[in-house]
Parts: sequence; C-alpha cells; structure tokens
Amino acid sequence: MPRERSMSGTIPSMEIQTAEIKDNTIIVVLGASGDLAKKKTFPALFNLYRQGFLPRGVKIIGYARTKMDRDEFHKRATSYIKGADENKDIANAVEAFKELSTYIAGDYEDGAAFDNLTKHIEEIEASYQAKERNRIFYFALPPTVFIPVAKNLKEHCYNNKAGVNRIVIEKPFGRDLESARELLSSVRQYWTEDETFRIDHYLGKEMVKNILVLRFANIALGAAWDKNSISNVQITFKEPFGTEGRGGYFDEFGIIRDIQQNHLLQVLSILTMERPVSFAAEDIRDEKVKVLRCIPPIERNDVLLGQYVAANGKPGYLDDNTVPPNSSCPTFAAVTLWINNPRWEGVPFIMKAGKALNEAKVEVRIQFKDVTQGIFKDIARNELVIRIQPNEAIYLKLNSKTPGLYTRAIPTEMDLTYKRRFVEAKIPEAYEALILDVLRGDHSNFVRNDELDVAWKIFTPILHWIDGQSGPKPRPVPYPYGSRGPKELDEFIEKYGYRRNADAYFWPVTNMAAL
Repeated sequence: MPRERSMSGTIPSMEIQTAEIKDNTIIVVLGASGDLAKKKTFPALFNLYRQGFLPRGVKIIGYARTKMDRDEFHKRATSYIKGADENKDIANAVEAFKELSTYIAGDYEDGAAFDNLTKHIEEIEASYQAKERNRIFYFALPPTVFIPVAKNLKEHCYNNKAGVNRIVIEKPFGRDLESARELLSSVRQYWTEDETFRIDHYLGKEMVKNILVLRFANIALGAAWDKNSISNVQITFKEPFGTEGRGGYFDEFGIIRDIQQNHLLQVLSILTMERPVSFAAEDIRDEKVKVLRCIPPIERNDVLLGQYVAANGKPGYLDDNTVPPNSSCPTFAAVTLWINNPRWEGVPFIMKAGKALNEAKVEVRIQFKDVTQGIFKDIARNELVIRIQPNEAIYLKLNSKTPGLYTRAIPTEMDLTYKRRFVEAKIPEAYEALILDVLRGDHSNFVRNDELDVAWKIFTPILHWIDGQSGPKPRPVPYPYGSRGPKELDEFIEKYGYRRNADAYFWPVTNMAAL
C-alpha cells in the first residue's frame, strides 16, 4: 500500500488505503449545466488540473439535458474560475482546461442517451496506449434522478474491462430514514460500496479535517475532552442572506435537512468519536458510526424553530414569490443532541443553523465547566473555539492576570489564526480535497451507508413532526432578517448550561476582513 511521506510536523502513521488513479481517466460531470457544477465542481477540477493533481491525460465530459455547443459549455464551465482576467498564467491554464473538456447532451432516464455518452467515452479512450480505462461519474444532480442515472451508468457506461469505475453522489441522500434506505438499496443494486463516494463537502474543509489532529495529537486537549471537563458544546452555522428566489427548493427540505442532519452532524461525529485504530478510511468511519449509534432520536422539547421576517429593508421568507403561502418551513433551528456513552453522558450538544442572520460563520464552541469556587468568583469559563469559516482559526479563551500592580483576572485568548500563522499557505476548497480523495480511492472523508442510516434515525422523528406527519405542524417563531435569530434562543441555550461572559468579551476575528 502507498504510504504518506513522513515529513517534519506530519503524522508518520497516517495511512491512506488507495487504489490510486494515475492515468487513462475520464471524469464525467452529470448535471454539467447546473449551478453546483458551474460554481463548485468545474472550479475544483480546474484547480486540481492547474496544480498537477489530475491523472495524466485526463479528459472531462459534461453531460446534461441542456442542448448547447462546445463554446457555450466552456463559457459556463469556466465562468466561476477566479483570476483569469488578471493573471496570464491562469488564463492560459483555462484555455488548456477547455481543450480537455467536451460536452454531450442527453436525458437522464433514456438508455440510448447513455449509449451515446459511452460512444463518446470510447472515442476518447481509443487514444490511450495502456489497456486500463478509468471512469469517474460525478452526480451534480437533484436526488430525484439519482436512481435512474445510477442504473443507466451501470448498464450502459460501465467499463467491465481493466480499470476503475466510481460514482460520486451529492447530498441530500433522501428526506428521511425510509427514503434514504430506498435510495441506498436502489443504488446498491448497481454500484458497490467501494465504488460509491457520498460527498458531504464539510468533510473536505480544512478545519474539520484538523479536528482529528487537534484531538489525538495533543495530550493537553485530549485530557479535558469529556464530560468531566466540558459543560456544553455548540456547533453553529450562520448565513447572512435569505432564500433569494430559491425558496421553492429550500421549502422542500428546510434548514435541518439542508445543514444539520448532514454537515453539522458530521462535525459532531468527528468531535466526539473515540480514537481510531489507524487513519485508514474504515477505521475512522467505524468510530464515527459507533458514536452516532449512541445518540437517541431528538426530542421535541430539545428543538427551537424559527422563520425570518422582513426587517432592515430585507424581505421575509414568506415574501419570496417561490415560497408557498403560509409555509411553516423553518429557516432557523436549534436542536440539542445527547450522547449516551461513558465519555459524553450528560453533555448537551447544541446545533444551531439559520438563514438571514447577522453574519456568515461556521464554528464549534466548546465551553468548559466552572473552576472550583474559592479564590475566584464569577470568573469567565474557558472556551475552545474552532472557526471553520470564514477566517479559519482556533482560539482558546483563558483567564489571565491584568498587567500591573493589582491582581485581577480577565479573559484573553491563545490565538491560532491561519492567515497570520500560515501566511504563505493556500487552503484548498473542500471540493478540491474531496475530488482528489476520489481519485486516490480514499473513503475517509465520505459518508458510509450505515453512517447515513443511523444519522437519519436521529433526525427522522422531529422531521416528521415538522412536516405534519405525526400531528399538527409546529409554527416557527419569527425573527428579524439580520438578527442573531429568535429572541428565545438565549433562553434555549442557557437551559443547557451555557453561560455567556458577563463582560461581553469578543474575540477580534470580526475585525480581520482586511487580512
């Protein structure tokens, strides 16, 4: 097995289980005319190409229903690539990227259309010298067509000779436990688990990947990582904008399906899993599944739902013409999960996610318990904060003596802000890291079928309640566009033991926009 090179400051024991693709590869992006492909998939492929990480001689094929010529396809596929107007090297790389990219139009449920795609693939493969033929199929598609596309690819486009076939599936993986199981079983009829990569782009984010190193490479942190030291944990996702004309899509899923059941739960599982035997993909995913199985379904009294209303010159959710009238879909949710195992019993994990809030932010905030009373009274609690985006950072809030002749403790921080500490480093986009993992055959940062199943078990009861399948629908409380969320939020998190610092201490990350 190839082994990651040992360098100063790296983890020499980290092994990646690979069947790495190096040559003779075609990457087919299905849904090539859509927003996901245009904004994320193609820019990620371009950046990997420009850095030399794609297989030698790679070719990229876009496939979608939309009829367009090659020039129109190239215009769409490169429209979100940054820097080409100012940098000649990037502009030249864009032109080279266009040369290796082609487009085929076809339906998703028509076998003959996939035969046409295969014909185009084989025309390209005819130029390959070696017998090996590798095919990667990326689903930048709505979930309604996952099953027919998986079936048609296997029956019409699968390479049964020498080489590797892989599919990459984007979320959402179903709407609840039953639909997820139906989707899993249907795809499994055609594609094995080893060939399937279920992508959750949060697992490709630099700070999420760093959690494993923080936890298991630092004795100082590991010793305090349990119920004896930690009071509560908050995992927060904030967006400063509303649905902006995409309310029809959002209303079908809601904030819990869109953000919490997948992205934030993945973060929670990495925060709370036990130490894996190794960094091999299945060892990591085994530990994630173990801790998720210890989480019971969320109770209704552990949920706060909100929906934004017009404020600050911005329209409310129901003012969006694409949103059904009188919709009760939550655009904000705070849910509390409990982990029934010896390490975490009694520690509340509060997930908060919302749209049209006061800032853009994703972070983990771990608040430790109070120090023993005696010489210190009403002293701020220690907090470890992992800022996932923007301005990636880790800071530990500590109490320190004020300089001078008096002994007074004030909160301050030990600050690892990436833009200050790693000045020359380029943090890759999550999709770049994950597509590279697909090429390497590394499943570590992808969702396994049993992991998906247990995740839906945790959330399905409250989703059915919100959807009105188990009684009257709950009405979300209103909150103003641009606020921190519902006014009830402070009371909600305080009942789980969170204590806000009386001195209103703020870490100065909000002033770093110029960095």
